[in-house]
Amino acid sequence: MYAPIARILIRYAVGLVIGMDAAGVLAGDPEIVTMVATGIGAAVEAVYALAKRKGWAT
Repeated sequence: MYAPIARILIRYAVGLVIGMDAAGVLAGDPEIVTMVATGIGAAVEAVYALAKRKGWAT
C-alpha cells in the first residue's frame, strides 16, 4: 500500500541530494522501496498511537 508513496519519496529525496540517475535506480530497487514503505507504515502507526493516547481525533 505504501510502495508507490515510498517510490515517490525516494525519487525526490535522492534526486535532490545525489542526482536523478541515482534516484531512478534506487526507486526501482524493490528492497529499498520495501524498507522505505515499512518506515512510512511504522511512522503512520506511531502517530496514530500518539493521537489515541493524547485523545486527538482519529
